[in-house]
Amino acid sequence: MSFSKEVKDELNNIIPKSRHCLIAELAGIITTFSKTGNEKLEDILGELVTDANINRKVFTLLKKTLNIKNDVNSFNESDFFELEKTLKLMDDKRLVNELIIQQPCCKRAFIRGSFIVNGSISDPNKGYHMEVVLSSISQAFQLMSCINFFDEEAKMVERAGKYIVYLKEGGQIVELLRIMEASHSVLELENIRVVKEVRENINRKVNCETANISKTVNAAVRQIEDIRFIDSKVGLDTLPEQLQDIAKVRLDYPDTPLGDLGQFLDPPIGKSGVNHRLKKLAAIADSLR
Repeated sequence: MSFSKEVKDELNNIIPKSRHCLIAELAGIITTFSKTGNEKLEDILGELVTDANINRKVFTLLKKTLNIKNDVNSFNESDFFELEKTLKLMDDKRLVNELIIQQPCCKRAFIRGSFIVNGSISDPNKGYHMEVVLSSISQAFQLMSCINFFDEEAKMVERAGKYIVYLKEGGQIVELLRIMEASHSVLELENIRVVKEVRENINRKVNCETANISKTVNAAVRQIEDIRFIDSKVGLDTLPEQLQDIAKVRLDYPDTPLGDLGQFLDPPIGKSGVNHRLKKLAAIADSLR
């Protein structure tokens, strides 16, 4: 099962306790499901409940909101009239009256309803992307306004005649899941983020260590080449005693780091002393070239 499906399954099981939040979530589902805004409410509901993933949630919200016990298919005209009055849908049924989503808790419910219908989240093991697809720009602005009320930074883009409200940062997606009260999904995503962060840190350290080793090896190779070049041209015995000593130690211990190389001298010297003498050898080799 995809992570996106897991999130929706969890959201479908969340039922608000307050009637105003029940209405807000139902409004989020219906307005997001509306394609043109001109449909009759009964047509929207009739098509909605054919979706097995949404049917149970819609029926539960209807039952708790209006105490309607009938199946949607057996609604009478007064049922639809009462529902439309309760939801306060605009003439364009893709929009809901701002009074319905005035309170923070109602904004949460509205966002949840919108996501259940047309939302998706990419596999967080591969990348971070969360979006809701909407059919009008006004619809997109209304949802984006609700999300950004919670200090998020949702953005919008048009794609193939649709309007996409999206988030692309892991932390923002975690926060939006928390806003929608998907606590289990929050924990799962946070765990994935921690594992990814640890893995990335390890990779960075390994890459850094590899680069340092490569740098050390390359430096040692150049030093040994310089020493052998001096020896072939003028002989190491022509060098000052201190340079002879460090040259011989470098040849005897080609893999040893500078910090440890000085310990083989008598008396021992530190890394800076070793580096200073090797630079002198490099300068001599350059002058002989």
